[in-house]
Amino acid sequence: MSRSRQPRRQATLASIAAELKISRTTVSNAYNRPDQLSADLRDRVFEVAKRRGYAGPDPMARSLRTRKAGAVGVLLTEALSYSFRDPAAMAFLSGLSEACESAGQGLLLIPAGPGRADEEAAQVVHRASVDGFVVYSVPPGDPYLAAVLERHLPVVACDQPREIESAPVVGIDDRRAMRDLAAHLISLGHREIGMLCMRLGRDRHDGVVDVTDLGAEHFHVQRERILGVQDAMRQGGLDPAGLTVVERFTHTSDDGYSAAAQISAVAPRITALMCTTDVLALGALRWAQEAGLDVPGHLSITGFDGIDEALREGLTTVRQPQKDKGRRTGELLLAAPSHTGVPAVETLDTQLWFGKTSGPVESAEWYAE
Repeated sequence: MSRSRQPRRQATLASIAAELKISRTTVSNAYNRPDQLSADLRDRVFEVAKRRGYAGPDPMARSLRTRKAGAVGVLLTEALSYSFRDPAAMAFLSGLSEACESAGQGLLLIPAGPGRADEEAAQVVHRASVDGFVVYSVPPGDPYLAAVLERHLPVVACDQPREIESAPVVGIDDRRAMRDLAAHLISLGHREIGMLCMRLGRDRHDGVVDVTDLGAEHFHVQRERILGVQDAMRQGGLDPAGLTVVERFTHTSDDGYSAAAQISAVAPRITALMCTTDVLALGALRWAQEAGLDVPGHLSITGFDGIDEALREGLTTVRQPQKDKGRRTGELLLAAPSHTGVPAVETLDTQLWFGKTSGPVESAEWYAE
């Protein structure tokens, strides 16, 4: 006997309801409001649905009815791959995902890396099916940020920007943390200090930074960490204009390595090299080792973040609660619009971590050896 070539009719809420002689609403409640049905009735609904190949209500249709997407959009300042290789970013996303998981929400990552046209940014953001946005360290004026604000959805920022009206910010006092670390180095006798930093703006630049021109258009975190070192130099009787800073547009250990080599050429008298991230500092440590320099005898090297690898290496650094930042950012967003009583900027604590890569000045003449 030949099989019928009639296509199998797709199961629907109505067809399942008809077979069970119950209402469509009752079938829907089995999926969306299970507490409204007895366990026996739910099991009967699921049994028929499974036999008929029915997977449940269409999530897109449900989002149209409820006007809820069930997901949080995360606007990132770097390429998507950065989120999965940078330890600090991974810790932030881990904390954020925990907050979302507790609330039954999903995450949609939206990388806002440089080099995208404004129109492309707007299309990506406006297509995102989300209920609100976490803005993770994105500078003012970014086209993706402008598109986010056009959506008129709840927004919470982490680190930056800090100028979005009615949007809470979760961060740390980057300037104070770096000032305290620099003051420690100055107390150890260091007078010639250099810095390695991540990119300060949207335009590509790999090289020496003009420290007299750190305008508001630059990335807040990197700018504040540089200003913190200058504050400590000023308080220690040193000329902050004498600070040499080398910037890298991308953020890898290899960037730290090459930047350390560059700063040693342009400022060979430095005895302390402060890095605005642990990733850059680990690269600088590798360069120093290959250059035959004793750390900290010839050169003290410090980082920022407190990532696991840096702590294992004994790096002197600033530990920041990156995972807590993610978790708290998510909690604030998911509590929207109930932001009454929430400070405009919620500042989390940091901790100076003194490892084996910083010490007193033993020799200021290593560069001549």
